[in-house]
Amino acid sequence: MKVTDEQWMQRAINLARKGEGWTSPNPMVGAVIVREGQVVGEGYHQKAGTPHAEIHALQMAGTKALGGTMYVTLEPCCHHGRTPPCTDALIKAGLKKVVVAMVDPNPQVAGGGIAKLRAAGMEVVTGVLEDEARVLNEVFIKQITSQRPFIAFKSAVTLDGKTSSYTGSSKWITGEEARMVGRQLRHRYDAILTGIGTVLADDPLLTTRVPGLKDPQRVILDSRLRIPMEAQVLDTKSAPTLVFTGEIADGEPKAALLAEKGVEVISCPGSEGQVDIFSVLKILSEKGITSILIEGGAQIQGAFFDRELVDKLYVFIAPKLIGGHHAPGMLGGMGIAEMGHAVRVYDLKMDQIGTDFLLTGYPEFGG
Repeated sequence: MKVTDEQWMQRAINLARKGEGWTSPNPMVGAVIVREGQVVGEGYHQKAGTPHAEIHALQMAGTKALGGTMYVTLEPCCHHGRTPPCTDALIKAGLKKVVVAMVDPNPQVAGGGIAKLRAAGMEVVTGVLEDEARVLNEVFIKQITSQRPFIAFKSAVTLDGKTSSYTGSSKWITGEEARMVGRQLRHRYDAILTGIGTVLADDPLLTTRVPGLKDPQRVILDSRLRIPMEAQVLDTKSAPTLVFTGEIADGEPKAALLAEKGVEVISCPGSEGQVDIFSVLKILSEKGITSILIEGGAQIQGAFFDRELVDKLYVFIAPKLIGGHHAPGMLGGMGIAEMGHAVRVYDLKMDQIGTDFLLTGYPEFGG
């Protein structure tokens, strides 16, 4: 049975996912070279600054790439960055055809790679499994087109939407399997962000604690610099920590003590004594952070929602009921005034994890 372009491209997408969590600020890319119906080379982008997927595939194929077809999840680059242009290598290898899932939104490429391959006499087909390729690189697309990090939030709630009891008890809402998946999610993102309320209530580590996975940059919003000096997130041997606070007085002793621990403290004053979220995102972007996973309480989650800054949701739901008027829910902040203005969630997907469920989706603001 003949293998279709979609099947070969799916193989390339599966390869690309092997780079998840490691390629930032670059996209995840997979490439497969097929000749006479057989795979002769394949590879994926493993880490920023290292050879791209196309180069790994060409190295594996060697002379067998001549006259073959490459399936690649993103348009090959045509500019000099930390590595040479992939288009030059594809042309030199003598490929007959290149099938591309999606055009690169990077202005330095943006169709230029495809044009260069066609100018060299190569057949180029685009748009094969484009939707899947766009989901694969949703972080890269958001950052390169808006110069702002992709923001996801993760929350665990009971069946009646509570994140803790009225006394503040929240350990544990979900089971061990769901908590493990939650820790693995952290590996996908450059930074994990929470508020001082979560630090004071739970004293979290905010690390993956999974062998072979990376720990993200930890970001704490703490407008009055209340973070305890013994807080676990201040142990920078585990992962780097950045604290955003309000106005810092000259010679603030606590800021100096935090600096001695290797913690960076940045003053980011906003209105009503709160840290200015837009300034935080601008600074993080300047530091090379392309994606953020928010793991905070209702106040932090609500603040980002009120500002329409959330791109993706991960909501773990446990088959438990807490009840109570004073037990908090997932979102605080101002919220909406009319049901007709409720934020809808699209492309919703549900997976069962142990006895719990994970809902993944994308909020659509402005409705």
